[in-house]
Amino acid sequence: MSLKPTDEFDSACRAQGVEFDAGEVERLGAFLSFLLETNERFNLTAVTDPAAAWMRHIFDSLTLFPPLSEVLDEGARVIDVGSGGGLPGIPLAIVMPSVHFTLLEATGKKAAFLREAAAKLGLANVTVLEARSEKAGQDPAHRERYDAATARAVGPMSVIAELTVPLVKIGGRVFLIKGQKAEEELAAARKALHLLHARHETTLDTPTGKIVVLDKQRKTPAAYPRRDGEPKKAPL
Repeated sequence: MSLKPTDEFDSACRAQGVEFDAGEVERLGAFLSFLLETNERFNLTAVTDPAAAWMRHIFDSLTLFPPLSEVLDEGARVIDVGSGGGLPGIPLAIVMPSVHFTLLEATGKKAAFLREAAAKLGLANVTVLEARSEKAGQDPAHRERYDAATARAVGPMSVIAELTVPLVKIGGRVFLIKGQKAEEELAAARKALHLLHARHETTLDTPTGKIVVLDKQRKTPAAYPRRDGEPKKAPL
């Protein structure tokens, strides 16, 4: 089953410059349907109304499409940190089939959902990595291997910066979907960004929030990310 998009979603996408190829909107609707259906069995989202979910989940995820498209070449690798219910990673993977997305999720049930969703949708450009961000960031198979990282609603910027910046290559970017307190979080994260050798590149306003873009300038010091739970317990 595929949920039909709302007029609000259609007009918001047009205004944001998001265009779809054949079948992509249907796949987005199929993903949203599967997300809401699975949510009845275990918690993936507090938003259960389909019309609201089209905007707050699918459109909000797709606000990353224009800025990612500007900096990523065909075959680029993106890691979605704390992917949870697959947002923003799966909607982005649907509309960016030439980019490979790794969905990083530590919770077993959520990782299983992500694997099933990717299989149902036939997303050959998606890999699910069941691991903590701290472990992945110190793993040579993932550390400084990605062209970009994304995250949505994962935590304060000083925390999420420590969990994302080590995963991207030098010159790579981190795209964080944040709310109206983005500037306050940025100010609080100034020391963290300095320690991680990253800088604030720009903040983009969207109809559903803000996108904070970080640029990785030099190699991440070996100490970061710290041990499991430490970034959250004692932010930089």
